[in-house]
Order: sequence, then C-alpha cells, then structure tokens
Amino acid sequence: MATFIGQLIGFAVIVFVAWKYAVPPIRKLMADRQEAIRTELAEYAEAEKKVAEADAEHAKALEEAKAEAKQVIEEARQDAEKIAEQLRAQADVELERIKVQGAQHVQLLRQQLIRELRQSLGTESVRRAGELVRDYVADPAEQSATVDRFLGELDAMAPSNAVVEDAVTAKLRSASRESLTKVVERFDEVVADLDADGLTGLADDLASVAKLLGDQTVLARHLAEHAGDPAPKVRLLETLLSGKVGEPALEILKTAVSQRWSTASDLTHAVQHFARLALLVRAERDDQIEDVEDQLFRFGRILDSQPRLITLLSDYTAPLGGRIGLLNNVLRRRANRHTADLLRQTIELLRGERADDAVRELAELAVSRRGEVVAHIGAAADLSDAQSDRLTELLTRIYGHPVSVQLQVNPALMGGLTIAVGDEVIDGSLASKLAAAETHLPD
Repeated sequence: MATFIGQLIGFAVIVFVAWKYAVPPIRKLMADRQEAIRTELAEYAEAEKKVAEADAEHAKALEEAKAEAKQVIEEARQDAEKIAEQLRAQADVELERIKVQGAQHVQLLRQQLIRELRQSLGTESVRRAGELVRDYVADPAEQSATVDRFLGELDAMAPSNAVVEDAVTAKLRSASRESLTKVVERFDEVVADLDADGLTGLADDLASVAKLLGDQTVLARHLAEHAGDPAPKVRLLETLLSGKVGEPALEILKTAVSQRWSTASDLTHAVQHFARLALLVRAERDDQIEDVEDQLFRFGRILDSQPRLITLLSDYTAPLGGRIGLLNNVLRRRANRHTADLLRQTIELLRGERADDAVRELAELAVSRRGEVVAHIGAAADLSDAQSDRLTELLTRIYGHPVSVQLQVNPALMGGLTIAVGDEVIDGSLASKLAAAETHLPD
C-alpha cells in the first residue's frame, strides 16, 4: 500500500513537473505550429490563386500564340506561294537561256563539223590534186609545157617598178653610196695602167687594210668621221700606211677617207669592195670574167647543199690557215686562178658574215661589173635553150637591165618556175600553187 501511495505521489510529482515545465513550451510550440499551418494555408491559397491566374494567363497566351501561329502560317504560305512563283519564273528564264545556248551550241557544233568536213575534203582534194600533178609532170614534155605556160604569163607582165640594187650599195646608206661612187671613179683611174701583178698587189693591200679597219674599230671610226677638212685624216693615213702598201692602194684609200661615210662599217665595207674589184678587173682583162661568174655561182650552190661547210668557212674565230686549206680542198681544180683568189680573199675578210651570203654577194658583184642583174631561177628540171633564151629576154624587158640567169634545179617544184631578182620574188611553181591552195582552203 505504501508502495502504491509512493508511486502515486511520484506520478503526481511528475505530472506537476510536466505541467509546470513541459506543457507551456508544448502549448507554445503547438500554437506556433498552428500559426505556421495557417500561414502556409494562406500562402497555399495565395499560390492557388496565382496558379489560377497563371492558368488564365497561359490560356490567354496560348490563344494568342495560336493566333500568331495561324498568322505566321498564313504569311509563310503566302511567302511560299511568292517564292514558288519566282522560282517558276526563274526556271522559265533559265530554261529559255538553256534552250538558246543549246541552240547556239548545236549551231557551233554544226559549223565546226561543216568546217572539219570542208577542211578534210579540201585537204584530200589538194592531196589528190598533188598526186595528179606529179603524175602529169612525170612526163618531161608536160613538165616543160608548165614552164612554157609560165613564160607566157610572164610575157604579159608590165615592166617591173622594182629598183634592183647591187649587193654592195644595198648595204650602204645614202651618204655612203655617194661616197662609194666617187671612190669608184678614182679606183677606175688608178687601175687603168696596172697590169695583172699590180692588180694582185692592189687587192692584197686593200684586203690588209680592210682587216686592219675591222680589228681597229677606233681607227675606222676616226677615218670615217665627217670633217670639213679631210687633210688631217689623209696625213694620218699616210703616216700609218706609207711604205706598207703600194701607191695605188694609198691613192684609193686617201680618196676614201676624204669622203663622208654614214658609219665606220660602211668605210670598211667599201675597202673590202675595192679589194674584190681589183681581182675582178684582173679577171676582166684576162677575158675570164664570165667563167669567174659561173664558177662563183657553182660554188654558191655547193655551199647551199652543205650547211656544215658553210659553218666551218664562216667561223672567223678558227685559224685562217685551216679555213683556207678547207676551201682549197673543196675547190681542187674546179676553179681558175681568179675565182680561187676571190674566194680566198672573201673567206679571209669574213667578220661574222655567213660564207654563203658573202659568196653570193661576190657573184652578183661579178655580174654587175658587166651592167647586168642576177636572176635566180628555180625549176623542176633543166630548161631548154629556147626556154632559157626566152626567159632571159623576158626578164631583160621586165627589169630594164641585161639579166644573168642562174638556174637551180629543184624537183620539189614539180613544174613552172620561181624567179628572184633582188628583193622581188615571182613564184610560179606548181608546188607553191598547191601549197597556196591548201593554205586558202575555205573554213
């Protein structure tokens, strides 16, 4: 019993203590919690209100978005229709352009095909014509007839207006040409009384002076300069050459340096010219000038057929003895003394010129000494005497000068003739006519 009372008192104490000290905080805590719940409920109500408003705004925005989307879709549809219309228009334009270009391309291809067909047919026609012509001129009589027909055409030509200059004056300017004429007059006076040995010595002296002027360009330039008083140049010449060259050469040289020359090279060229003239005069007095002329042209044709020989003889940097030895081996007994001396002198005086050009110039100089001009004739075969005589007569009438005909046979010409007089060329060969036909085929 006592225990029960003790436990009851203990329980009452615990209840008192709990009521005194535990209940108030719990009450306060519960009140705070209730207040928090009321606040949360108020906030929830406010949030629910805002959610409702947000739903309303969302619904409104959704409606607006739907309206805008509908408008955008409509605008896009309209834009798509415009773009499609523009693309159709551009496609039509592009299609038309492609059609035009295609038509043009087809036309070009057609023209090209026609051109190729014409070219092919033309080429084949020319080739076939060439075969027919070759078969035709294979008969010597028919080939000779082509020459006769060309001579008939040549007979109808009016006198030529071409001025045929000799090889010497063609290289000189006007002032030098006048000076050369004056020196020629003095040359003729000096050589009038010279015999063969005197002419040989004169040629050697002038050739030596020409080499000196070629090597000493300053001296050549001083002697060629125009001066009011030529006496100082004459005295200089006498000082340099007296006792070293003969009196005839000195007289010609004094006359030369007293003249006006366009360039120093013109003076040097003139001295070379008179060295050659001395040997030509020697040949004239020995009545061998025609043989010399013929032999020079023959040697020129040998050079034309041997380019390597031209190169060797033209190389003035090579020893002169070797080049002269080569010349002598080529000549052997094919040339007389006058021709051989002229050719040796020509090779000796080369200073960069081609040997074949120098020999051709020398041959034409020999012809011009007789008042003639040279006509270089190309033919497929040798001419008959009657044809050669007629050709010479026709060219003499056309150019107003006696003509020396130099014939070169070239079977590639097939028929007809080619004629070169100075700078004027008359090409009446069958080969050139076929070449011209091929060149002028229609496009």
